[in-house]
Amino acid sequence: MAEKKLQPIIIKRAKKRPHAPHGGAWKIAYADFVTAMMAFFLLMWLLGSTAKGELQGIASYFASPLKVAMQGGDGAGNSSSVIPGGGNDLSKVHGQVRRSDSESKSNIRSIDTVRAERARQDAQRIKALQAKVDALISENPRLNEYRSQIRIDVTPDGLQIQIVDDQNRPMFDSGSALVKPYMRDILREIGAALGGVENRISLAGHTDAAPYGNGDRGYSNWELSADRANASRRELVAAGMPDARLGRVVGLAASDLLEPDNPRAPANRRITITVLTHEAEERLLDRKHVQAPPATTAPEKQDNPSLPPKNQ
Repeated sequence: MAEKKLQPIIIKRAKKRPHAPHGGAWKIAYADFVTAMMAFFLLMWLLGSTAKGELQGIASYFASPLKVAMQGGDGAGNSSSVIPGGGNDLSKVHGQVRRSDSESKSNIRSIDTVRAERARQDAQRIKALQAKVDALISENPRLNEYRSQIRIDVTPDGLQIQIVDDQNRPMFDSGSALVKPYMRDILREIGAALGGVENRISLAGHTDAAPYGNGDRGYSNWELSADRANASRRELVAAGMPDARLGRVVGLAASDLLEPDNPRAPANRRITITVLTHEAEERLLDRKHVQAPPATTAPEKQDNPSLPPKNQ
């Protein structure tokens, strides 16, 4: 027992040594694998987003790349740019471009040319119609008698024919829309002359500035001028003027006086017939393409004898 107690204690200490060198080739292999996978998925994404025509072009190139390179032809290798051109035709090497500003300007010039040609035709028609109406008045003894009450002018809106009142020769019965016999003759002759007109026609009735005698009932110069315009329309249509050529029939009362310095002058009571140019038609009717004649704005009302007469 005493010998066992005296046995020395032996301590073994491990000597630290540096790690033995080992290879790191697996890191390079892993990096190559990740790069290859990224390139693979990028290739799949490109193929999925490529149009069918482009895929066919790529396939044809790889089917015979030397032939395309040496002999030329449509393929991916004969493009002058690495960026493909846009458009619907994939056979175009340089692609299709959008319309340039020069093409837009050319379209504008063509539109202006069409408008100028249409204005020239309108001017010819209006000039011929003016000569026709002048000759009609000169050759007709009855119409020539009322020449002072018929005014024909060429305005920016077209050919304007005005039939005005005279102090001793009114066109309508006082305060009503009943057409006088001589006024009916004038309207019938003008209506016959407008039988073959191609342009739209505007018809307006006017009164002087004298207030209507029984305005408290709601019937005023506005209604009176509209009724007179409608009565004139019926006479013109009865004489042969196409009703479909009418663009508008309005009553303007005293809002457009012929003699502003003398608001109650007889000449302010008149009927205005205007053969419109196409430009005036678009401007006055506020639309570019008029397919059907609009409804007349003047109500068709018969003469009301119960209303007190007033020289309008």
